Amino acid sequence: MAEGGAGGNQPPREPPHNLQGLLQMAVTAGNAEPAPMEPMSDERRQWLQEAMVEAFRGQVDEVEQMKECLRLLEPSTPGAERGGESSEEAHSDLENREGALDLLAELCENLDNAADFCKLEGMRLLAHRYLEHEEQELRWRAAHLVGTCAQNVPKVQEQALALGCMRKLLKLLDHDSSEAVRIKALFAISCLVRAQEAGLQQFLRLDGFSVLMRAMQSNVQKLKVKSAFLLQNLLINHPEQKEALCSMGMVQQLVALIRSEHSTFHEHVLGALCSLVTDFPQGVQECQEPDLALEELLKERCQLLKDQEEFQEELDFCEALLRLCFHGQPDDNSMDR
Repeated sequence: MAEGGAGGNQPPREPPHNLQGLLQMAVTAGNAEPAPMEPMSDERRQWLQEAMVEAFRGQVDEVEQMKECLRLLEPSTPGAERGGESSEEAHSDLENREGALDLLAELCENLDNAADFCKLEGMRLLAHRYLEHEEQELRWRAAHLVGTCAQNVPKVQEQALALGCMRKLLKLLDHDSSEAVRIKALFAISCLVRAQEAGLQQFLRLDGFSVLMRAMQSNVQKLKVKSAFLLQNLLINHPEQKEALCSMGMVQQLVALIRSEHSTFHEHVLGALCSLVTDFPQGVQECQEPDLALEELLKERCQLLKDQEEFQEELDFCEALLRLCFHGQPDDNSMDR
């Protein structure tokens, strides 16, 4: 195939990512100077036509599926139009709504579908009804769908933020009785704050870091790990927040978590603490406070972890913190590995 445009002087085209791109490529190819290549065979032309028809049909089918799901989810009172329903009917209706949210989440993995979902007022329905639904099975699915739609799609993120999703998701993360709801709320929050300045600003205004710390102090291991991972990511990408975090006692709270019974969660806490003090003298100074006894804790942890390959990353963080905060290494015998 010729490189780029006629004569190879133009940069190579990117392959089309959707139907619109495929059509544009076909139009451009039809108007361009003919390249020195063999004419398209009848078989090849037929294949391209069938592929375009199939792609168009698939896109239409998926939009129709989303519309059907939203029609099922729209009624606010299940069975109201039938004058009430039995427990069996209520259970069936709940299962149908769960299935609709599951299908929407699958469809909205496609970025075009996620955008179309918002154009169909789907995000508004999630924000105004399902994030606060009395059924936890619908709440966690709604939170998951918000996150799925918002991943890497700025316009979807902006709509979710404008509809008040951040406030509701933080409330779910902080107070919901369901572990699944809290975990999915955290997922959606991470999709709204990472690489999204407006989302980060809302997160900060709503005291999101305090909510994140409380999640790290919960009894739900998966929630603790994911919260610490998000904190570390935010510290790496937004070092300007370090001063505010130190002022709210983040160093002391992270050290307290490290002192809890050892688990794989500690790797992520140590990673967050390491990110907090890197290139930040105030954080280093707070780690050096005698009352924290952090240097002794880190050396003890190095002894505990040595020669255990599954804890190598945690050990690396301990050694990095010793270098950053105490200008030294663990005791010699802890390095004999």
